[in-house]
Amino acid sequence: MVPAPCADRFVTSVAPGEPWTDDPYAQALRAGRGPLYLRSLGPLTPGEAELLPLEVERWCAAPDAADTEVLGRCTGPVLDVGCGPGRLVAALAARGVTALGVDVSPAAVARTRRHGGAALRRSVFDRLPREGRWGTVLLMDGNVGIGGDPAALLTRLRDLLRPGGRLLAEAADEDVDQRLTVRVEDAHGRHGRPFPWARVGTTALLRAADSTGWILTGRWSVGRRSFLELHRPTSERQEPDAARDGHVAPPDHTPTTGEGPQVNGPSGLHGHRVR
Repeated sequence: MVPAPCADRFVTSVAPGEPWTDDPYAQALRAGRGPLYLRSLGPLTPGEAELLPLEVERWCAAPDAADTEVLGRCTGPVLDVGCGPGRLVAALAARGVTALGVDVSPAAVARTRRHGGAALRRSVFDRLPREGRWGTVLLMDGNVGIGGDPAALLTRLRDLLRPGGRLLAEAADEDVDQRLTVRVEDAHGRHGRPFPWARVGTTALLRAADSTGWILTGRWSVGRRSFLELHRPTSERQEPDAARDGHVAPPDHTPTTGEGPQVNGPSGLHGHRVR
């Protein structure tokens, strides 16, 4: 096993590349394995991890049970934001669902295309095809952290969806709400340039979704992974049930197990404004 890198090893490390585009991220995707980490560069609060392992092997594998639950909720056309090596885009294409991945990493885009998915090298904040007409947007594998400002990201995603479209978002597996400066590193001291990132647990993601006008229609967990289903209102004048009757969605106390999805779906939360 290759050990995690130590902070004092980086005095002589190689010159950094661009975030998510140069080594070591590209090398890890080409190999289909890590180890690979996000290192937090800012002052750490007590209990905050300096190194966050990245699950390269899972990203490069076929969709697992948690992914399959998400795929079953997709209505095309689907936009996968930060698609990485493209397992979800390729799986949707195999199901006959129109899907596009966007990622700033050339290696991610290339791997997605090799596995049968469509992908563009582009930031979610760039101009994208079908703006305002996507049926589903995917925000998986920690990508709620893109840009370091979850509210700005969620606002952008609302603009990409058609009215009534859905966002399937994965929250961090801890109850966190962090704004970070990070860089990607491997176990040998190679790293990219620093960039802004966020780590957002379910509670913080619900709060950000509420502030940007989303409607919560589902929440569930599979193992340690937690997910929300959010909808863009069908019109700017849409009044969710919660706003009319004073009811708000309960805190996230959904049990996490390894036995399959624990679901509070549309029947329990349909039409409720996020609180």
